[in-house]
Formats: sequence, C-alpha cells, structure tokens
Amino acid sequence: MPEATTDPLAPTLVGEEYEVEIGPVAHGGHCVARTDAGRVLFVRHTLPGERVIARVTEGHEDSRFLRADAVRVLEASKDRVPAPCPFAGPGRCGGCDWQHTKPGVQRRLKGEVLTEQLQRLAGMTPEDVSWDGTVEPAPGDKVPAGEVPAWRTRIQYAVDEQGRAGLRRHRSHEVEPIDHCLIAAPGVDELGIERREWPQIAAVEATAATGSQDRQVVLTPKPGGRLPIVELDKPVSVLRVGEKDKALHRVHGRDFVRERADDRTWRVGAGGFWQVHPQAAELLVDALMRGLTPRKGEMALDLYCGVGLFAGALADRIGDTGAVLGIESTKRACEDARHNLAQFERVRIEQGKVETVLPRTGITEADLVVLDPPRAGAGKKTVEQIAVLGPRRVGYVACDPAALARDLGYFKDAGYVPRFLRAFDLFPMTHHMECVAILEKAAKSS
Repeated sequence: MPEATTDPLAPTLVGEEYEVEIGPVAHGGHCVARTDAGRVLFVRHTLPGERVIARVTEGHEDSRFLRADAVRVLEASKDRVPAPCPFAGPGRCGGCDWQHTKPGVQRRLKGEVLTEQLQRLAGMTPEDVSWDGTVEPAPGDKVPAGEVPAWRTRIQYAVDEQGRAGLRRHRSHEVEPIDHCLIAAPGVDELGIERREWPQIAAVEATAATGSQDRQVVLTPKPGGRLPIVELDKPVSVLRVGEKDKALHRVHGRDFVRERADDRTWRVGAGGFWQVHPQAAELLVDALMRGLTPRKGEMALDLYCGVGLFAGALADRIGDTGAVLGIESTKRACEDARHNLAQFERVRIEQGKVETVLPRTGITEADLVVLDPPRAGAGKKTVEQIAVLGPRRVGYVACDPAALARDLGYFKDAGYVPRFLRAFDLFPMTHHMECVAILEKAAKSS
C-alpha cells in the first residue's frame, strides 16, 4: 500500500475517532473503511462487516488516507474471537495482525488479499493462475479457535530503557515489554529471553534451529554499551553486532546454526536467511520440485539462492550430468552455500546482485529457473533477463502478494504464464503468507 503524502504542517488527525462500518480486508493486516465524509481509513484489529469506533493513529488533514485502530467494537463479526495474546490489541505489540480472528478465517482473508492483488496488479484471476483460492496451513498448524501454533524459530526482540525484552509496537520504535510470545517456537521460548534483563543492550535476536539442538543469540549493544554475561536457560551460541562495523562477531560457540531440510543438513551463518516456520523449507522444496519436474542433465538457475537450499534440491534431482548456478548477494550466505553444496561438482555459486551478475555469467539458455527474491520482488529487469534464457519452467517463491502479482504481470508481458500457484499460511496470526508459482511459456496464439 502506498504511503500517504502529506504536508507536515497540515493539522494532524491523530487521536480523532470515527464510527465506521468495516469493508473488505486489504494487504497489510487491516481492513478498509470510509467515514461519513468519504475519508478512507485503513483499520487494524477489526474484521469485514463489523461496526467499530476507529481511532486515527497516523494522518493529517490533507492525507489521502488515514491509519487507525479499532478501539471499540459496536457490532462484532461472528468470526471474532478473544485475542489469546495478552499483548495484542490497539497500541500494543505490532507482530500479530489477526489474533482476534479464527484460524480458518485468517487463511480465508489471506486468500482474499492474494486474489485482490492478482487482479489489481497483474490483471489475473485465480482461474488464470490455476489456484483454487485456498491458503494451505502447514501440517500441525490447524488449531482450534483461541489456540495459537508456536511456529516462529527466530525472533528479534527490542529492549526498552529498563532493559526489558519486548517487541515493537505497530509502525513504531516504542517497545512493548512481554514475558512470553505465543508464536515463539519451543526452542526459542526455552531460552528465556523475556525472563531476564538486558542492561546496555538495544536488541536481542534468538534463533532455534530446526532438526538440530543449535540455539543462537545475537546481541546488539547500545552505543558505548558493554555486553552482559549471558547465562540463558539452555546451551546457546552468542554473537554480538559490532558498534563501528555493524558486523557480527563471535563471543561464544559457533557462528552458525544447522538446519535440516530435504534430507540434508544446512549450515546457516549468523544473520543469514532461513525460513522461520519449522516446516517451511520442506514444504517449499516439495512444491517447487513437484512443479518444476527436474530432469536428468538439465541446466538450472537458483536466483537469490541464500545458503543453497533450492540449488541443492535441484542438483540432487538433475544428477551428475546437469548443472546448477546459484546467485546470492550476501558474502556469508555464498560461503555457506559453497560449503553446503561442496559435494556437487557441477554447482557454482556467484556473489552479487542478480540483475548484475546474471548477464555476466555468459549463460544464454537454461532449462529451469528458481527465484526467491526479497520482499520487494524481482522487478521487471530481472524478469526480462530470465525470460530471454527461455526456461521451460520457472519456479517463483514469494513472501509478498503485491510483489508476486507485479512480477507475474512482468512475466506475462515477457511470454510466461502461471501453470499453477499455491499459497501457504506459514506465518499464522500475521497477515503474511508464502506463495509458490510455477510458470511456463504461454501457448502461441493461432
């Protein structure tokens, strides 16, 4: 959603309250409403069809729209439930958007958001992308209303002035101190981050690896702050963020964790990317490989390859006569990918931005392409570079429905259309989802 453009000198409307009827869900964890005067509100903590008192949290007199919280529900939806988390609600923790919503309804709302983004940004319907509108839960995540699946294996805690760990409030630097996070995976919760004080520390990132007992804590000291002696509830590796160079420095234990997926162990360096849901890596590999149907001897690309998860899955399936090129911008991730894929002689990892490195590789054709870009998406230039290679299939992993829709539009212009799309609810209680789209060349018109 675009930001409202305002004159900073215009009178603020923050704190104003409006009685409104809530309309459809919108991308970003809120719903759309209009005041009696026709002003657009994006309202959190509500559901379509409700009537609420909405209090403005951002916006001025000349804003194109206002952000607001539902501070009082006058007419509740049948899909509303009491928020299980005591730290959820207006002005509180900004992490979970849908605590007040039944789990099945959360997935339905995410499906509506994806449908709307596809239509608005790509001009496509669910039928156009061979998607039935379902957002699939991860196995084991189907829980009754009022319960919360504990799935998040990495959490970034902020620390307030009193040294208490917490989470940021929505669109704010303010810290909401917490004593427990309901969505924290057991391996994170057992570290007890929230149950101790963190003097002179600005932030704490806790990671619990899937498939190993590796636990890691990364500390960011306040300017001039000294690291405390870290005694947590479980054995843990400790790293710190350098005050001057912002690099990660090992204090104790390993500077990586070991993850498990696709029958292989993966080294992931501190600060490196790995899916935060314990079943996400396995689910995404399976969806990609089923859709791409790799064949022995094919040439494949893994763009934005991280530590090599999809490159390894491709290499396993195309065999010794095939080849895989991975491209990743982060130096440490490239080092981990080369380590993780050392057994494959015909896998190469290149460091740099995809749009810069890909033309320099000398590759003029490829059979398969996988891309898992950052939240902003791949963009038109990269999509066109992929299409020129003429792959028989492209596998696109997306964490943002708007970016996915935009890029699917670019692929369509470049001659590639979705063979099918799947959506996964890998971030329960939040507005986020993960999608896998398999594309192939459009049939030539007669």
